[in-house]
Amino acid sequence: MTKPPASDLPDPHPAATSQAGSRPASEVTSLTVADADQTVVTRPDVGGAVNLSKNSGEGDDWEAGETGLGRPSPARAAPLHSPLPTHAEQDRPHRARFLGFLRVLGGWAVLGLLAYVMWSPGEWQNSLLLWVALVILADEFGGWFGYMGLLLGGLGYLSPSLPPAQWLIILPLVGGALMALLLVKHSGGVLVLPFAGLIFAGTLLAVARFGTKFDPTLKLPSDDVFLRSALMAMAAGLGFSLVRQLAGLYLRRRERRAAYVAQPA
Repeated sequence: MTKPPASDLPDPHPAATSQAGSRPASEVTSLTVADADQTVVTRPDVGGAVNLSKNSGEGDDWEAGETGLGRPSPARAAPLHSPLPTHAEQDRPHRARFLGFLRVLGGWAVLGLLAYVMWSPGEWQNSLLLWVALVILADEFGGWFGYMGLLLGGLGYLSPSLPPAQWLIILPLVGGALMALLLVKHSGGVLVLPFAGLIFAGTLLAVARFGTKFDPTLKLPSDDVFLRSALMAMAAGLGFSLVRQLAGLYLRRRERRAAYVAQPA
């Protein structure tokens, strides 16, 4: 077998070859390891901190130092994600608008009925009963509906048929008592309803008791039909208001309790 020709190129590491040939293998190995341990990789001084955020002043801050590179800064907590609104919370604005529409529609419907009653001829006791009851009922749909119903009591004087003669006494007397009832009723909630009823009833009973002393011809307030019609209408209207307000308080309390239970722990 022929030997390959010797390379004409000089040996790139002649010193290492000569030293390796003149020293034992163990000594050569230890020198190589020592040279490797002395190898130092230098890097530029960055002040011990590197900002890896894309936008300074935005997002999470990142710091690097002796403890590690690219760790999130503990000074700023992770952003909290707000929980998604429930189905009831999403429907709440639509339900409020729908209830507002129904309130306005109901108020105008009651005023229309009251205007028809005041325009049509009839017995004064029936007109008195419906006037007081419908004014208090209209007030449940909004305060200004009640005051408008109060003014509709004089609509009978504009109708083709003349109102009964008793209406000249009923309109100012019962109208003033109704005004006082509405003012007291608007000053509070359920607790003021008894006081509103006492003011209305007390006014009529006081006029029935002492009215003839100032005017001997003022006998209508002491009539049993007059008092019965006015007081029954007042009791029916305030009773409806009491039931409505109690139902509203119960529904709002149940809604708050459900919202409290649905809150995350």
